[in-house]
Amino acid sequence: MPTLTAPDGTELAYRVLGEGAGDPVVCLPGGPMRDSVYLGDLGGLPARRPLIVPDQRGAGLSATPEDPASYRCDRLVGDVEVLREHLGLDRMDLLAHSAAANLAVRYAEQYPHRVGRLALITPGTDAVGLAVTGEDRRKVGRLRENEPWFASASAAFDAIDVGEATADDWVTIAPFLYGRWDETAQAHRAAEEAQWNAAAAEVFGSEGAFDPGVTRAVIAALDTPVLVLAGEFDLASPPHVVARLAELFPRAEFVVQSGAGHYPWLDDADRFVSTTVSFLN
Repeated sequence: MPTLTAPDGTELAYRVLGEGAGDPVVCLPGGPMRDSVYLGDLGGLPARRPLIVPDQRGAGLSATPEDPASYRCDRLVGDVEVLREHLGLDRMDLLAHSAAANLAVRYAEQYPHRVGRLALITPGTDAVGLAVTGEDRRKVGRLRENEPWFASASAAFDAIDVGEATADDWVTIAPFLYGRWDETAQAHRAAEEAQWNAAAAEVFGSEGAFDPGVTRAVIAALDTPVLVLAGEFDLASPPHVVARLAELFPRAEFVVQSGAGHYPWLDDADRFVSTTVSFLN
């Protein structure tokens, strides 16, 4: 796995996937601070465009930094920029999943001239100050009321929402994050616990990580094409909230992938790849 060195001396690892035509797409994994292996090959996307998939510091095969405060989202922007420089790209197409959308937006805020196209997949919205309420999530969750797991998952969500969750509740709500709770989804979820750096994740969004007023002002003038893709059934990033994120960009395309959850490449790989490649190309 190739590596580069961040300015503070932290060794950062990344994967290179595919030999498709065109410049590589840099894909930022979410979590936050989750091993990038959970992205798989994003439904076969490397057959259409080569991908550069970094592990964030302290996650996956990247090294643990000496300063834990460097896990903060605004400080991770520097790692994205040093990767661009390392790859020799004047401008790069950037794809970010989930919590990493906050990092991608902060990067675009600081380096707008370095982003060719920006794809935000089932994105987090903290960087622009859009909160997701329990009722926002329930609105999406009710779409699954005919599923056999709905009653137990809904009860677990209620316990989490009022701050009375057990460890089992966090496991029980997992079906809400997938369009189909099949063997593929269950295996994906089972691998999740070993992929997190929980301590780093707590720092990612800590005080100072976000400045929504400044970020909104900058992206309101951003001349970059943006794809904002939501999953119809995504409890983590409800489509009606994600739509408000799309409205903040002057050149955004908002897409809701029907039947998809938080990992749309698992639910319908062909549709996900078609939508994403059509935008990136």
